[in-house]
Amino acid sequence: MTAASRQDRGGALARRLTLGDAISIGLGSMIGAGVFAAFAPAAAAAGAGLLVGLVIAGFIAFCNATSSAQLAAQYPTSGGTYVYGRERLGAWAGFFAGWSFVVGKTASSAAMALTFATYAVPGPWVKPVAIAAVAVLTLVNSVGVTRTALLTRILVAIALVALTVAVVIGFTHTAASASQPGPQVTGYGVLQSAGFLFFAFAGYARIATMGEEVVEPERTIPRAIVTALGIALVLYALVAVSTLHALGAAGLADVAAPLGAVADTSGAAWPGVVIRIGAAAAALGALLAMIAGIGRTSLAMARESDLPRWFAAVHPRFRVPYRAELAVGLVVCVLVAVTDLRGAIGFSSFGVLLYYLIANASAWTQDRAHRRYPRLLAVAGAVGCVVLVATLPVPAIVAGIVVIAIGIGYRFVRLRVARRPPREEEIP
Repeated sequence: MTAASRQDRGGALARRLTLGDAISIGLGSMIGAGVFAAFAPAAAAAGAGLLVGLVIAGFIAFCNATSSAQLAAQYPTSGGTYVYGRERLGAWAGFFAGWSFVVGKTASSAAMALTFATYAVPGPWVKPVAIAAVAVLTLVNSVGVTRTALLTRILVAIALVALTVAVVIGFTHTAASASQPGPQVTGYGVLQSAGFLFFAFAGYARIATMGEEVVEPERTIPRAIVTALGIALVLYALVAVSTLHALGAAGLADVAAPLGAVADTSGAAWPGVVIRIGAAAAALGALLAMIAGIGRTSLAMARESDLPRWFAAVHPRFRVPYRAELAVGLVVCVLVAVTDLRGAIGFSSFGVLLYYLIANASAWTQDRAHRRYPRLLAVAGAVGCVVLVATLPVPAIVAGIVVIAIGIGYRFVRLRVARRPPREEEIP
């Protein structure tokens, strides 16, 4: 059975997303994760070498984006690399990709909820407000994808205003920490910073996972992925250079909210307010798109019984996988209550890098008629994913291996049960 025919199992989604919608969803996913969460740990790992790490992460992301784009054009259905892995490499490869994506991005969603609340409210209120944000955005996603795209556009616009203010201040002001020596630059540290910063580029996956809802997917998806990634790379470079100029590598490594610290160098109160609002908006945009993407991948996995079939239901009016999205929202709320921001970044990067490893391997198998980019990019992307996974913090690697093993064990048991012949008393 082909990917297209599987859409009828549980109901097909409606194609309503335009090129602009798809770009906005990709940008909303990337901007919130990268600018407000990943630069501080990257600076702690590599100091000023994070600029080299940013280039490495951007190149690997570009390789992954080209693989995802050409696969999405050939298989324009929900599920992203879960579908591509099944079609090109087999059911186990698809499950490995889908499970890696779901667990990694669920942790990332919790991190974005906490980022929003950290900027928006005082400390004691952070977790309650984060849980409330998850609940509200889950409901928004559950009443239609066009509402998701519209809200994402608004949040991205607010975030871009705040980032513009931060970049201008960063290039025109400096703090005392700018003259202090930063962490030592080592090759390992640079690669680890690239692993953290890769977390910032992973948002374009949301475009591919929503392929069943994009208008003219063969043309729209590749353009949206490459455009969103290009805009994000330019933006990240400006933020990284301006932040290093204002705070220095030592200052950037030591602050929890680096762009807030940049605003403080101006001596005025209003830049800090603008940046707090922008950070909160960016985190909400990322959270909104992440919940949508996880829901679509869960839908695709449920269609194949790799998750319970109950999650394959599509709402008869709003044409969205509402059960999957409501379940994702519930799990994210639980994680918000028990996790912290920095620990989620490494764990999320672990899952997403494995997801793109399968994407690159799948793209390598495509025939010439469906290949839009050289095979060498897929090879470079796969090698880069493996290298960055190996340089992540040990706790993130250990936690990732444990959770991936749980998923593989679940599927193994399910297949064994499905193949078990019925006992005599069970035969009607």
